[in-house]
Amino acid sequence: MSRAIKAGAFLPCVLVYVALAAAPDIVAVVRTAAAEGKFDLAERAIRNYRATTGATPEVIEALSWLARGALDAKQYDRADGYAAETHKLAAAMAKTHGLEPPLDIALGAAIEVHAQALAARGQRSEAVAFLTSELSTWRRTAVAPRIQKNINLLTLEGKPAPALDIAHWLGPQPLSLAAMKGRPVLLFFWAHWCGDCKGEVPILARLMHEYAPRGLRLVGPTQLYGYTAAGDAAPDAETRYIEQVRRQYYALLAGMPVPLSAENFQKYGCSTTPTLVLLDAAGIVRLYHPGAMSYGELADRVRQVLTSSGATN
Repeated sequence: MSRAIKAGAFLPCVLVYVALAAAPDIVAVVRTAAAEGKFDLAERAIRNYRATTGATPEVIEALSWLARGALDAKQYDRADGYAAETHKLAAAMAKTHGLEPPLDIALGAAIEVHAQALAARGQRSEAVAFLTSELSTWRRTAVAPRIQKNINLLTLEGKPAPALDIAHWLGPQPLSLAAMKGRPVLLFFWAHWCGDCKGEVPILARLMHEYAPRGLRLVGPTQLYGYTAAGDAAPDAETRYIEQVRRQYYALLAGMPVPLSAENFQKYGCSTTPTLVLLDAAGIVRLYHPGAMSYGELADRVRQVLTSSGATN
């Protein structure tokens, strides 16, 4: 790729992208072009690459980045077009090759883009109906949590929180959400491999220092992924590894119960870690946020929930 960049350094912009398209990493080329809003150039790069390779998983993933870029640019018709082509190619390839990476990532992105484009146009119910249908189709695949995440983004706030599976856990024994009614609860979905999750630890520790005396509870669901830093791992070995990670990196949150269940991640659509979910004292979701949050952002939402619920103890 570096040779292609060097050779095209003084070429007109169009020729630079055509040269880059011959490089192995078509995904990186298209992702960069899409982020810059150069959709025509990115399309040309894909066509040039696809003429040689055909519709490979990399081509399909590159198309998904075009869809995401157009959505970010609020070009919803364009985003829908890219998403539709990505979905068609990914679904067809999944029938013969299975839904393996990066195909699952591309398909999930296509579904997400179309739903978000519908919602952005004010077609919220159509977006939810589309996502519900896709979830039925892909429920037993790696795409399911991402679809559920998008359903939750559109529907979960203001609704009762789904019950947690607490049959297995690390740290203190967790209570059910029903047993914690009367107090606000912050759910912190994390993964042992997630750097952003570790970065959230001091923020959550500060939050609990200030608001636990006023009733805030913290629960940190996680799940098994089938591997550790050393490679593939059986469930018992991975569980021991997660406990090591918890003790080493989450010591500031030693009092946080950690339910260990893939079911929780499916229900809450946690394809992004961390995911933060704030419940009021009645068990109603008041915040559903895939991704990290700052102390200020979280503290503001917690104060709102404490004020509205009247929780003072």
